[in-house]
Amino acid sequence: MKRVHRKGVHWYMENIQGKHFSITDPKDVNTVIYQVNKTEKQFLNDSPKYTVERLDFAEELRGDNKKKTFFVDNPKNEGNQLVILSFKPGKVIVNMGLLQEDKIKITKKPMPVKFDTLYSEEESVYKEFKYTPNLKRPISIIDPETAEEIKPTLFFDKETNEVKGKCKLQPYKSYFTFEVREEK
Repeated sequence: MKRVHRKGVHWYMENIQGKHFSITDPKDVNTVIYQVNKTEKQFLNDSPKYTVERLDFAEELRGDNKKKTFFVDNPKNEGNQLVILSFKPGKVIVNMGLLQEDKIKITKKPMPVKFDTLYSEEESVYKEFKYTPNLKRPISIIDPETAEEIKPTLFFDKETNEVKGKCKLQPYKSYFTFEVREEK
C-alpha cells in the first residue's frame, strides 16, 4: 500500500513494498520520524554523504492520544537508520533508532547529527545547502510548534553547477534544525 498525505486526508494505492510501525503520542506531543539515507555512490563526489527523508504517516485519534503509523517504503536488509523527534511545548526529545526486520531498536550508537535552534528578530534566509542530483538534502528545518517542515526554495547555482536550497525564516520565531554530517 502507498499513502499520499494531503492536509490530513490519506489515500491508499496498491503495489508497494514496505514496512510500517506505529507509535502513540499523548495530546501535547507531536512525533515525526526521518530516515537517514547514504547517498548513492554515483552521486557521492559532489553531494552530501547523507540525506534525510521524512517518513509519511497516517494518524488516528484515540481519545486524547494520537496513534501514528509510519511507513518505510523500501526497507534495507541492513536496517534503516531513523531520527525520531518528539516535539513538546518548549522542548524536543531526540532518539536515534534502527528499523531492522520487524523491530524498531532505539540505538545508543552515535550518529554524526548536528542539532540546533534558529531564531532571529528579522526575517532571514537560512544558509544555502546542497542537494543530491535526485533532489535529496542533508538538512531539515522544523517549526517546533506544529512539527511541520519548512520547505526550502530550490535554485540552480550556475557557478557551482549544483541544485541548492534555502529556507525563509519568519522573525521572532524559533526553528529546530538537524543535519546529518559526514563522520570524521
